[in-house]
Amino acid sequence: MGSKKRKISKNADAEQHMDESYSSEDNCSDENFSEEIQATFEGRNLEDFDIHGIKQLLEQTFVKAHIDISQLADMLINQNGIGSVLKQVSDDEQEINEVEDDDDFNVIYGVTSVLNLSAFRETPCIQQIVSLLKEQVKTYGNEATQKKFHDVLNKNEKIGLLINERFLNIPAAISAPMLSSLQKEIGQIKKRNLSYDFQHYILICKTYSSKKDKGETSFCNDEECIFATYAECSFEYSVEKLAVAGTWKSGDAEVTPFRKVLLFSADKLDDIITQIKNFVQS
Repeated sequence: MGSKKRKISKNADAEQHMDESYSSEDNCSDENFSEEIQATFEGRNLEDFDIHGIKQLLEQTFVKAHIDISQLADMLINQNGIGSVLKQVSDDEQEINEVEDDDDFNVIYGVTSVLNLSAFRETPCIQQIVSLLKEQVKTYGNEATQKKFHDVLNKNEKIGLLINERFLNIPAAISAPMLSSLQKEIGQIKKRNLSYDFQHYILICKTYSSKKDKGETSFCNDEECIFATYAECSFEYSVEKLAVAGTWKSGDAEVTPFRKVLLFSADKLDDIITQIKNFVQS
C-alpha cells in the first residue's frame, strides 16, 4: 500500500450531486449529475497513481486540443512539492487505512497546481500549449490583447500556467484552501528555484453563455470570476464544436461552452486569494 501524506487545512464537507459515470468531456451542465452523496474532501500531494484522474481533469481544460495530456500530467506530478489533488476521505483514520486501495477513495475530484511554462519551454506539451494560446489569441483577441500575450509569451518572462480544475458541483469553497496551499508552495520553491518567481500567470477557465441572458458569460468554477477582475487582458473562444454535447439546455435556456483565457500579474495572486476567501464565505 503506497503512502499518502495528507495536506492539512484543506478539508471541506459538502453535499454534492455527482454522476458515477462522469465523463471528462462533459460540459458545465447540472443535468450530468444524478447521485447525491455527502463526502469530506481533502487535498493531497500528487502521486504517480493519480495520473489517470489528473488526465481526465486536464481534458476538461483542453477539450480535444492537440496537447499531450499524458506528458502534461507527468510534469505536474514530477513537480515535487507543488500542487494538490482533491480526494474523498473518511473521518475515521482506521477506515481510511482499510479502504485506501478502494477505487472510490482514489477518485481525483480536483487538481490545483501550476505549470512552469518558462522553465520547460522546450518540452513538447508546453510548446503545444503555447502554440494553442498564440493561435487562439490571434483569432479571438483584440489588438491590445494580442500584443500583450505576444510580449509575455515571446520574451523571457517567467510564466506560470495555473491549473484549477475539479468536478462540477464541487463547491467553490474548496478552492480557497487549495489555492492558499499552492501559494505557500510556490513561495517555498522559488527560494531555491528562481524560475518559479513568476511575473505572470495564465488561467484557462471553463465558461458558458446563455442566449436567454444575452450572451452573458458565467464561470463553471464560480471563484474564477475573481481572477477575471484582476486580469490585465483576456479572450475567449467557443468549444461548442469540440465538446461532446455541443450546446445544451440549462433550465429553459440554451447555453454554449467557452474557454476564457486570463493573463494576470503574479503579484496580484495574494489579493485574488483574499477576495476568493471573502467570496466563498459570503
